[in-house]
Order: sequence, then C-alpha cells, then structure tokens
Amino acid sequence: MNGLRVALRAAFLIAGITNGALAQEVTLGANEGALEITGDLMDHDGEFYRIRTPDGPLTVDAAGVTCSGSGCPDPENHVTRIVISGARTMSDVLMPALLEEFARNSGMDMKRITRSDEDFTYVLQERGRRRDIARFTFHGRTSGEGFADLVAGEADMIMALRKIGEDEARMMSEAGHGTPGHGMTMRVIGLDGIVAVVARENPLGRISPEDLARLFSGEIENWRDLGGPDAPIALHGRQSGSGLMEAFRRRVMQPAGKKIANGRITRHDSNADLVDAVAADPLAVGITSYSERGNAKALALAGRCGFEIRPTAFNLKSEDYPLTAPLFLYLPARRLPKTARDFVKFLDTEPAQRVVQWAGFVDLRPVGISMEMQGERLANAILAAGRDTGLSDLRRLVETMKDMRRHSITFRFEEGSLRLDAQSQANVESLSRLMGGGDLSGLAITLAGFTDGEGSAKANMAIAKKRAEAIRDALLVRMPSLGAGSGRIKVMSFGEAMPMACNEEEWGRRVNRRIEVWIR
Repeated sequence: MNGLRVALRAAFLIAGITNGALAQEVTLGANEGALEITGDLMDHDGEFYRIRTPDGPLTVDAAGVTCSGSGCPDPENHVTRIVISGARTMSDVLMPALLEEFARNSGMDMKRITRSDEDFTYVLQERGRRRDIARFTFHGRTSGEGFADLVAGEADMIMALRKIGEDEARMMSEAGHGTPGHGMTMRVIGLDGIVAVVARENPLGRISPEDLARLFSGEIENWRDLGGPDAPIALHGRQSGSGLMEAFRRRVMQPAGKKIANGRITRHDSNADLVDAVAADPLAVGITSYSERGNAKALALAGRCGFEIRPTAFNLKSEDYPLTAPLFLYLPARRLPKTARDFVKFLDTEPAQRVVQWAGFVDLRPVGISMEMQGERLANAILAAGRDTGLSDLRRLVETMKDMRRHSITFRFEEGSLRLDAQSQANVESLSRLMGGGDLSGLAITLAGFTDGEGSAKANMAIAKKRAEAIRDALLVRMPSLGAGSGRIKVMSFGEAMPMACNEEEWGRRVNRRIEVWIR
C-alpha cells in the first residue's frame, strides 16, 4: 500500500483530457485491497491509467491496481491514441514518412484514414493481422495552433518550426504541461532554414538581412534599389500565422526594427504554391523554407564587408547559415504511452534520419570537411585580419588543423551567456553518442573556440576558451568514463581569427561566436 501511495504522489500531474471519449467513472483498487481511488477515466495506455479526481488528474501504474466500473478498458484490446498537431510543413510528408518507417522497423502494418489534407489518422496494426495497436492522428496547421491545441488538452505532441514563445510557455505552465527544461521535452528531429527565393532568371544572387527587412516592410519597392531594372518588386509569403512567417518576423524583421507590410504581400497556404508563383515571375521575391525551395533560386545572405553564406546542407547542420530553423517536437510534462515513447526514441536512429533527408529536410547525421575544402573561409579570414588578430593567428590555426576535418556539429550560445541555443543542446547529446559508441568512437577531438570581433583580442581568446571548456565539461558529464585526463578532448581558442560573417552586423557577430568540432 505504501508503494502505491508513493507512486500516486509522484505521478500527480495537472494535464488536460486528450481522450475525452474515455471520461467515464471508474474505481482503481490497490491489489492489496487497502486503497481505492474513484474518478473519471481520462486515458489508458496499456501500462498506466490516468483518471480525473477531485484533487486533480492522477497517473497510476496499471500493474498495481484493479479497475472496476463500466468505463474500464479491456487490457487485451487496448489501442494507443496519440494526437500530433502543429506545423503543416512537418505533417505533410515528414512525420507520416517517419511513422511509416517506424512501423516497418517495429514489425507493424499501417493504413491511413484521411479526413482532409490537414487532418488524417494512421492506424498501426500487428503485421498480418487486423488488430489495431495504435492510432496516430495528425492535425497539420501552424506552430502556434499546435501549441494552442496542447494548452487545450487536444494534442499529445507538437510539431513546430520555431521555439515556443514566452506567452505560450506561460500558458503551458499554467495548464500543467511544463516548459522546456521544466518537465516539457523539446527535441530537434531535423533541420530546415528560412530562405529568400527569386526566379532562376533573376540576376540577384545574394541579399543582406537588412535589405530583406526593408523589402518586406515596404521601404524597398523597386528593383533599381537592389541594382536591378526599374520595375516594382512583387512580395510573396506564407499566411501570417505560419511558423515560417513568425520565425521570419522574429529573426529578420524584429532585429532590424521593421514590421511586415501585410498589405503588399501575396499570401500562400503552402510553400509549394509560393515557390511556384515566385519561379514564374522574374520580378518576385518570396520567403520559403530550404526544404521547399523547389525550382526557385535561393539567395545567399551577405553582409556589408562582402562575406556571404549560402544555404547549404552543411551550413544548416553547422548553423553557419544564420537562418537555420530546427524542426521541433514538443512533448508535455507527462508520461506518453509506450508506442509513442518508442516512436520518439526512433527519431534519433539512422533509419529515421535517412527519412528526414529523403523528405527534403536536412538530417542530423554529422559530416566532415577537410581544411583543403575551406578555402573561402581562409580567404575571408585573411581579408579580415587586422591589428589585433594577424596572420600569425591564422598560421597557428592552419598548422593545428591541417591534418584534421571539421565536423558539422557546432555549438553556439544564446547572446551574452554560456547557455547553449536549442540546436546546440541537441548537439551535446549527439556528440556524446558519437564519441561513446558511434562514428567518433576512439577518435580524438578538438573543441575550437571562436568569437566575434567586439572587444580586445586578448579578452576574446579568454571568452572562446571558457566556452569551449563548458562544452568539454558537458561532454564529460555524459561520458564520465572518458575522464578529463584521457586526452581525447582538447580545448583550443582562436578568438576572432576566422570570422564566418561580417562583424559589422549583429547577425554576423552571432554567427562568428561558435565552438567548432575538429577530429583526427
């Protein structure tokens, strides 16, 4: 009885009903017969009951109790029900393809029940039999609508193209779903990027984030202001509630102090429609995702100093491209059914990441490039060398790294802190797995710290070293058997020696502040 009470107390959760049809009164009695709890059955996942009591929702281990009442489920014929809501960019192809591969790897058959393009259900069944094991229902909407569904208790997982907002996090907390780092789990399952696109015959090849903001605020209306012909510019974007446009507003418009001129933009329900419209109009500019740039031309981002960064798979994996957009899956602060937990674990596997790539997104599988392949970076660094950071620093860097390869895993920090950004948090786990038993098992790595050009060169060297040491320490926490004295992880600081982007702009300085991983 004491064990059951402890389990009940530890499992006390505040959460919304996700299977309202199950809300019938049941009584759960301890197998020892000393304790009974009565309430409305909210869910049963084959392992645990969730019931609503006068004191709030409780999660109870089914192995320790007996259920009585007309609402009690049949354990032998239990069907897991999961609702996944949010960004349609993820629900259209990616998530269904991942679920199909999960079913195939788990020895299950799968069929689709379609209600509309946005709402559909996949039924997972025992292979060769018609017995249902789980039903995954998808609501393809926007990231914001997905968060709203979770707050309302109408979803179990959220697909998002952006981080949860402050107001959304507050409502999540008030609804008992937790927040990232406090019960709620935030996972990165792949990568995308925000890209500006033009028709292929358009001569424009690059644009600055500042000019992008001026375009979509209505300050730039004519191509002659961008070095083109005397002709009006046609702007294209997604619907204003989409995660893509919200991310564009937050990451491009807001830093420039601009607001989107909604009246000048032709809106589209999908990236595919947007790209088709832009590709057919040489006077158009659109904002879409890297995964759905179609037959349009994606523009490089450039700064005032002349450096440019193209949206490529490597640059997205390393976050060198400043508008990289992780694909987030948010899980509330409660226990999900076993089939759902198994699906979430599957997302980190090699088969799952192959699906991410097949679907047109950038997978999380790391890749490496040699020093010989980084001529453009070195050329930019030589051009940027100044009084405080001279060619001697670059010589030291080249001599150190000449026989090594740069890994695509890169770490970046939130501004002014040692706190990693969302993608880099996932990178710590990825790198520890690779070093512990993956592709990097037994190999030595160097954590190379870089900074922007603000402040003195000496201070920047110290900052870069401190941040690289923070990554090393985080890895050692996850791999205590490695030991700080093993020599497998080396920390080096190069300060501002190799800028990726222009230090004159904030976005460039943000890109330059990084910890690179080099392997030998």
